[in-house]
Amino acid sequence: MRNILAIVTVGILAASAALAQKMPCATAGDNNAFLGIQTIRLWPGDAPEAKGKDCQDTPTLTIFEPQQGHDNGSAVVVLPGGGYGGLAANLEGRQVADWFTARGFRAFVLSYRLSSQGYLLPVPLIDARRAIQTVRARARDYFIAPNRIVIIGFSAGGHLAALSATQFVPGKPDAEDPIERVSSRPDYLVLGYPWIGAISTDTSHLTYCQLYGVMDKCEALRAAYSPDLFVTRDTPPTFWFHTFNDETVPVEQGLRFYEALVKAGVPAEGHIFSNGPHGTGLGKADAALDQWPNLLEIWLRAQGLLTPDKSVAMPKPEWMK
Repeated sequence: MRNILAIVTVGILAASAALAQKMPCATAGDNNAFLGIQTIRLWPGDAPEAKGKDCQDTPTLTIFEPQQGHDNGSAVVVLPGGGYGGLAANLEGRQVADWFTARGFRAFVLSYRLSSQGYLLPVPLIDARRAIQTVRARARDYFIAPNRIVIIGFSAGGHLAALSATQFVPGKPDAEDPIERVSSRPDYLVLGYPWIGAISTDTSHLTYCQLYGVMDKCEALRAAYSPDLFVTRDTPPTFWFHTFNDETVPVEQGLRFYEALVKAGVPAEGHIFSNGPHGTGLGKADAALDQWPNLLEIWLRAQGLLTPDKSVAMPKPEWMK
């Protein structure tokens, strides 16, 4: 089992390193583009705890506009996975953003700082909070409602999304930085095969502590950054899916978070598919797993997020400008 785990771990980190090179890095003027889409820095200068000024030290948001102008006033912040060693920029980033923008959302893909580059927790959480605050503080500029912000994360991104939803900051009304004045709490949470049990001394499955050489600090990290330990009634309504035979992140980890939601009285919907490997994104053309986005769409519609928000001023089409 440990030999298999070692192979899986090496594979994840190798793939993550390659994927990380595809993520955007904004210029000082916030005008860099990723496949023709605008990318902005989360902080105008150096990010908190930055170790340098390179792309790996610069968390960014890449913004995707609603397709065909069908704005509905909803937003989604997308957190790709990659074991905190890289970012699955296409599979769990761009493809997911495109799915949401086809349904009227503005999508924001977060390039958060990575533990493989020396940014251990809580630095990725600091980035995720700032991303949500940025979207909310600039809601008018982005033509979205500040109370219709979804966060979605896969694998390690799911762990980070769950942390963001359970360890949010309320905002400081008197802060000099207007972005810090608003809450970082997402309004809705979506999790795809989340690495909820990332922080663990149990090396029989993939563990953050072993990957990044912090086994001596693991118990303290587990107590501080295990999302299931921080679920309260204020945790956002949640949609979760997993596969029964996920060998990288056992389904029990997702169940643990789901059970915490139920105990706290948080509205939650969960789907466990019988077969499927870890890291399938929107389904990878699997006949069964391809159905989970349809289930998500039904859930989003039930939350009212696909219905246009009439209180939001929508951008004028080019011919009217």
